[in-house]
Amino acid sequence: MMVTVNPTLDFLKLLAHDVRWAVVAALAESDRRVQELVELLQRPQNLVSYHLRLLRQGHLVNERRSSADGRDVYYSLDLDYLRALYQESGQALHPALACAQPVAGASQPQKEKDGGIEAQRPFRILFLCTHNSARSQLAEGILRAAAGDWVEVFSAGNEPSFVHPLAIRAASIQQIDISNQRSKHMAEFAGQTFDYVITVCDRVRESCPVFPDDPHQIHWSFPDPAAVTGSDEQQFQAFLQTARELSTRIGYLRLMMERRQQEL
Repeated sequence: MMVTVNPTLDFLKLLAHDVRWAVVAALAESDRRVQELVELLQRPQNLVSYHLRLLRQGHLVNERRSSADGRDVYYSLDLDYLRALYQESGQALHPALACAQPVAGASQPQKEKDGGIEAQRPFRILFLCTHNSARSQLAEGILRAAAGDWVEVFSAGNEPSFVHPLAIRAASIQQIDISNQRSKHMAEFAGQTFDYVITVCDRVRESCPVFPDDPHQIHWSFPDPAAVTGSDEQQFQAFLQTARELSTRIGYLRLMMERRQQEL
């Protein structure tokens, strides 16, 4: 009997190479530039660039030119697409191998203590962008609304200004109210301890301060929606797209935090 090969399985061959797997694993944690991948993987730049090109051709990795330095490019992993391919491949082989859908809400992490259940302390997360006006404000509001008491979440910038009205409007589309949030300077959080420090702006990443206890540092390379020109509707759509993409990233971040909590 002839076995029919599902075209979606080609991506498994793409991931089978050790360098490509290492690149995907690195990008699963944070957006990175090619030089950062070279240093992390300890491989020649031409080799890393070659495998990045193959991953881009397979639509597993996206690229975006840095808004801080136009000569740099940030690479990010398309987790939604990667997950869909895994599900299709598992289903093609046997229904029992189909991947489960990620839960919409993560349960509050707990630990056993003295025969009873005691909730772990909340994760402390700080989002940073230049003006603390749109991207980091949206991220703060979205994560707080999604995770509740599970997190203590803050946002700040190195050139704080104000919470952009279009960010407030975009958040409201997701039934989230950020109108009472305020723009803050990152110096306000100097000396505080965080579990995660997440930069959502290329410019602020270069001036990100050092925080105690070596927090997990993540970078999400988002363009500034406030820099979009055009009609009022076009500008609002840029904020709405940013809010949607942040919601997706935050959903995957929560799964990472849940796994980290279980490993403690």
